[in-house]
Amino acid sequence: MTTRIAIPDMISPSYFPAIAAVELGMCEANGVDASIELVFPVTRTYEMLRADEVQYVGGASHAALYAFDNWKGAELLCALSQHMYWFLVVRTDLGIKREDLQAVKGLKIGAAPGPVDGLRLMLEDAGLDPDNDVEIGPIPAAAGGQMSFGIAAAEALRAGAIDGFWANGMGAEVAVAAGHGTVVVDARRGDGPESTRGFTFSALVAASKRAEENSDEAAAITRSIVQAQRALTENPKLAAQACEQHFPEYERSLIAGLIARDSAFYTPEISHEAVTAMNAASHRLGLLSTADVAFTEVVSSIGSQEWTS
Repeated sequence: MTTRIAIPDMISPSYFPAIAAVELGMCEANGVDASIELVFPVTRTYEMLRADEVQYVGGASHAALYAFDNWKGAELLCALSQHMYWFLVVRTDLGIKREDLQAVKGLKIGAAPGPVDGLRLMLEDAGLDPDNDVEIGPIPAAAGGQMSFGIAAAEALRAGAIDGFWANGMGAEVAVAAGHGTVVVDARRGDGPESTRGFTFSALVAASKRAEENSDEAAAITRSIVQAQRALTENPKLAAQACEQHFPEYERSLIAGLIARDSAFYTPEISHEAVTAMNAASHRLGLLSTADVAFTEVVSSIGSQEWTS
């Protein structure tokens, strides 16, 4: 039986080690017959994980709490990449400068369920009211789940349907390269309020029951991710091969450059500091009843044993 790994945005560098682990043969070499598939939005992805409709998820770490109350029943196996990984991009003609969040007042910004949490917290920490100072909403073209949110957002920006978007590095790159988008915040590189980069990170997540009953498989999947991260870091050009079945031609031509740019973030370790910051943000969002959740209740020992394999 094929093991299903779901990610909420396919044409993106955000969850790319999961794609590479399947498509470059790491999973197969580690004895796992695995597939990679798109399930949008990330909240739905985790609902399917809870129902065992998919067996693993590569997604925003904090968003698991939409389906698993107070971390009961879910565990993080490894990081796919470090820090909050979304970009705030606005129309170039607005003339907004890097990190000038006050200038986004009154704008219409597209954001997906799950990622929108990071945007809202960032705006709050910048002294803005996300409910009244900006208009935040979905991107209609992405709602059906068959199109990458970042690509849909870049197209909506080009068409003038929105003033800005909060999305992955591919969406940002497409908009900037076309000349109609300007990056205001690159969260993982420290733009915005000091707290911003720690709100969440990209992680491989399993249901606890599945991981415990299939510990060899969970370890093998994690090992495959670690191997994919290292392979991509050593040779970013492998990314084009890994996404050949999933990316359109133009985005396929960009992915190696994006992977090379972000290679320092493709490491599997999950630090205590990352979990503490994520839980604090999740508590603010009302996703956790308390921010005081032990590291061992969030991070799998099965996964952590593979980080240095």
